[in-house]
Amino acid sequence: MNAIRFQKVGKIYRRSHLGRLTESVGLDGLDLDVREGEVFGLLGLNGSGKTTAIKLIMGLHLPTTGDVEVLGRRMPDVEVLARIGYAPEAAYLNKSLTGRENLRLFAALSRVPAPAREAKVESMMTKVGLGHALDKRLSEYSKGMLQRASLAQALIHDPELVILDEPVTGLDPLAIKEVRALILWLKARGKTVLFSSHDISEVEKVCDRIGILSGGRLARTMTQDEWRGKPDALENAFAAAVTRTDGVGEIRLD
Repeated sequence: MNAIRFQKVGKIYRRSHLGRLTESVGLDGLDLDVREGEVFGLLGLNGSGKTTAIKLIMGLHLPTTGDVEVLGRRMPDVEVLARIGYAPEAAYLNKSLTGRENLRLFAALSRVPAPAREAKVESMMTKVGLGHALDKRLSEYSKGMLQRASLAQALIHDPELVILDEPVTGLDPLAIKEVRALILWLKARGKTVLFSSHDISEVEKVCDRIGILSGGRLARTMTQDEWRGKPDALENAFAAAVTRTDGVGEIRLD
């Protein structure tokens, strides 16, 4: 079964400035399926549609055309959101709160029963390596610690589907290794994991399948068998599938 399904999904952004209306394409007829229990990596250049796709899954945006289904329900759907864990690229957390207070708040919002809440908060903070910082304000956390706190809030309610937007951006090699271990731990527990990334080497290590986005469309999907044991196979496939839209020319070394 599919945990996520995009069916001919288009998303047009319209902006008005000084009376002039401009349009830009976020997604252009996207068809994409993510199967239950798999780790799926979403690859693409900046502006390819990765973040737009994630926001549509979360019901933060509405599609202009087509349908987005998550866990068998058409989005947006509040009941489905209660079954999803989401960690954005930038941790949107209240830095005036302590780690404990922050996660306690998310546990309540995620409908974790009150009698079990405190134990779950302490257990999850320990799992992500922040047990020592439970009562420290988030304003005192490093970037890496904030990233871990964001992961904790995404997982506190034991979601079926976990969505991670650029989970290793800006992390040091040790932290990247730990995030990788977390993703594989989620998979071993039967969770579906979708994450976007620019880091092809990390995608290769944890994904069952990948989808390459270019210009808001699915340019290619690949299974692990297509890159396992084949140096540069995924990198070469990515380079062949995408088209730059940032106005930067190719580096040419004579």
